[in-house]
Amino acid sequence: MHNQNSKLTVAVVGATGAVGRTILSVLEDRDFPATEVIALASSRSAGSSVPFKDGELTVRELTKDSFAGVDLALFSAGGDRSVEFAPHAVAAGCVVVDNSNAWRMDERCPLVVPEVNPEALKSHNGIIANPNCSTIQMVAALKPLHDAAKITRVVVSTYQAVSGTGQKAIDELDKQVRQMFNMQDPVAEVYPHRIAFNCLPQIDSFLPNGYTKEEMKMTNETVKIMGDPAIKVTATCVRVPVFYGHSEAVNVQTQKKLSAADARALLSQTPGIQVYDNPEMKLYPMPIEAAGEYEVFVGRIREDESQENCLNLWVVSDNLLKGAALNAVQIAEMLVEKDLLRVNNPKLFLG
Repeated sequence: MHNQNSKLTVAVVGATGAVGRTILSVLEDRDFPATEVIALASSRSAGSSVPFKDGELTVRELTKDSFAGVDLALFSAGGDRSVEFAPHAVAAGCVVVDNSNAWRMDERCPLVVPEVNPEALKSHNGIIANPNCSTIQMVAALKPLHDAAKITRVVVSTYQAVSGTGQKAIDELDKQVRQMFNMQDPVAEVYPHRIAFNCLPQIDSFLPNGYTKEEMKMTNETVKIMGDPAIKVTATCVRVPVFYGHSEAVNVQTQKKLSAADARALLSQTPGIQVYDNPEMKLYPMPIEAAGEYEVFVGRIREDESQENCLNLWVVSDNLLKGAALNAVQIAEMLVEKDLLRVNNPKLFLG
């Protein structure tokens, strides 16, 4: 156990962004045992301030020398900055929890959802990757089903909120709705097409296989987190005009049969999961209700009548919380609790 009286300095990298600000509010809300919290961001944000506890933190410029004396850094500043600065943080003896795509599939870095694969943290080398938002909520719901009946295949379609892209996309949806209500032509800058009153079956760029990067992230990350290469995953990821909260229609095939009642019982007993499933009362998870909540909500649990040993689920969660900031802070809490805030090979990521 980390000695609560010892000094614990935490840096939040990308502190002015949508996820960075949410990380700060989660650290505050969960009373994370930091003696000092430092806000870091790019030079253009340096000198500005971000709210924290009863006051605010002055944002410092992120440099290679920002991590002297820092024990733990929560990165949410995009992949390029993670690639550039995380190795220097580790070299300074700082443990990094990174929210970008940069390190997720790197074999040196565990990819962790605390309720699913906490044991992966024990062998970290200084950088722990936070999975993709759409992957986190899905594997949280899949884990109890996999333990009980061994999942063989997952078909998932996502309905993802614009906040997954960041503050500029939130502003763009807001602006486009206003433009349309005022009989103006909506301007698309963040997305390739208008997002207001529309659905875009493209999240991130397309790959040679016809899938997007987001779809392949869900496929590859699920296998790594669940630790089972036999699980087959196929995904279609869609951006929808919702501000906060990703929704997913998940079709799960298992080796052993699970009834809908079995699945409901298993999920009801799983920490971090809330089952909202009463069709007669029109009770099912929706992004407007998941926004601002820590849990992953599961409903519409039913057997797939077209296929043996197959279930359909509807999974909803706040993509900025469990899908990003909360999961990162839960990893940080576990590192402190299990006394894993150590870097054994500081030069590993500097090549």
